[in-house]
Amino acid sequence: MKRAERPPAIQVRNAQRSIKIRLLQLQWFAEIACALAWNHKRLRSGLASIPMIVIAIVNDRRMARLHQRFSGVAGPTDVLTFHHGEIVISAETARRQARVFASTMENELRLYILHGLLHLCGFDDTSMRARVAMHQVQDQLLSDALRREQRLKKTQSV
Repeated sequence: MKRAERPPAIQVRNAQRSIKIRLLQLQWFAEIACALAWNHKRLRSGLASIPMIVIAIVNDRRMARLHQRFSGVAGPTDVLTFHHGEIVISAETARRQARVFASTMENELRLYILHGLLHLCGFDDTSMRARVAMHQVQDQLLSDALRREQRLKKTQSV
């Protein structure tokens, strides 16, 4: 199979109603983050064979069901990544975590988008060593993506 030379298309969908989401800005960020993460994909990554990445923002109830079904863990989590190209994010967990980390819900969502993309790129966080390596790349790409998003916002508001 020929490897794709560009990252797959990406779409952010809001599948919950309890929290207002700025979908357009998250879509911009997702496109930027996907392009940056693409440059860090690992050989064992199946990302090149994924035609479309779908990011679904859901509520805690739906996330808890998915978390139990696919990970065997009760309760919601922040982000789940599926190797067929779906990333599921809990808006309610992002809001709670934003309070804990003195961040904003939008920035937590951005972090979860990037984290899910890195999983699709072949990174994992199952061991301490792998987690440290993943978080180093994640921190670097998050800063870069946020800067690029700010530049894009400026050009869009002109």
